Amino acid sequence: MNKQQTLASRPATPILLVAGIILIAINLRPAITSVGPLIGTIRDSIGLENWSAGLITSLPLLAFAVMSPLAPRLSNKIGGSLTLLSGLIILMLGILVRSAAYIPTLYLGTTLVGLGIAICNVLLPGLIKEKFPEKVGFMTSVYSTSMATFAALASGLSIPLAADLQLGWQASLASWALLTGLAIIIWSFYIHSQRKSLTSQQFYEPSAAKLIKSTLAWQVTLFMGMQSFLFYVTISWLPEILHDYGLAIGTAGWLLSYMQFISLPATFVAPILADKFKNQQGMVAVIGFLALTGYSGLLAGGPMPLLVVWITLIGLSLGASISLALTFLSMRTVNARQAAELSGMAQSIGYLFAAIGPFSIGFFYDLTQIWQIPLLIMIFISLLIIIFGLGAGRNKYV
Repeated sequence: MNKQQTLASRPATPILLVAGIILIAINLRPAITSVGPLIGTIRDSIGLENWSAGLITSLPLLAFAVMSPLAPRLSNKIGGSLTLLSGLIILMLGILVRSAAYIPTLYLGTTLVGLGIAICNVLLPGLIKEKFPEKVGFMTSVYSTSMATFAALASGLSIPLAADLQLGWQASLASWALLTGLAIIIWSFYIHSQRKSLTSQQFYEPSAAKLIKSTLAWQVTLFMGMQSFLFYVTISWLPEILHDYGLAIGTAGWLLSYMQFISLPATFVAPILADKFKNQQGMVAVIGFLALTGYSGLLAGGPMPLLVVWITLIGLSLGASISLALTFLSMRTVNARQAAELSGMAQSIGYLFAAIGPFSIGFFYDLTQIWQIPLLIMIFISLLIIIFGLGAGRNKYV
């Protein structure tokens, strides 16, 4: 990229752009992670089975799978910035609709939440590749860490909002619409500041058919899917697993929050380290080892201090794996267009697989009434993360 191209890619309002990216990022997880600690309460309040309660987490992932390949096309029609704004509006609408205490609105709102998040999920890597071509690792660290921070806050605050402040699960979940509203306001200001350049903006025409033939694209996609499977299963069912071990559900919710907070250093450092290495296979091996050890320890159980150790290892693994997966979307591509295309493929197919997680784990628990089989599945998925991650970590382009 020559100097003129670099200057052209720099935003006219960098502070507003960075603020907008951060605000979008912090809205990508709370609407989902806030559900985990309350899933038992929602189940009992509405009268759901465990498998159908698991759908509350699985439905957004299915929506990810449907919307992810469509998001680049929508961006090509109306522009990336307006598409991101549309995603935020759909997300806020979904949060509010879901909070009505009826099964149809619960599932409809949950689906809208997934559609809105999917749009923002897919377009952010391409936006960063375009606007910050020389700082991909750092900006990925910033937005993935912001995302993880508020994911953790949402898990920890769900029960205090619902019980301590006596808001109930409906208002507890609905409260996150305030954060989305703030992101809509800031991103609208950014769009307004860029109004003159929107008409000449170059959008990305997706070509997912070409990526389907790429072995590396599939390895990135499956790495994304496997780590997402573990993440969404863990945030959905870890409080119930710990509660089954004898911990109070409030304590279990805070341990889920702790797991996500302890993941933050790994989330931030992983993309920066990835930029420094010729390939990322060594990082994948470490991430996989942490996951295998953590979930194996959780299967074995133990006293509270030991459970905290296992949860810490799981948190470090999940934190590093999500930000590394997001970094792969830029590192394995040569330009912003390819990044958007790979992001659409990885998040569509990857999250389709991840959607099986919370639903299937709830189903197996309903059948067996024990957590050993679900945890063995999670150990197996950790092995697959290593296998596909070693392929995705090669120094190649799709």
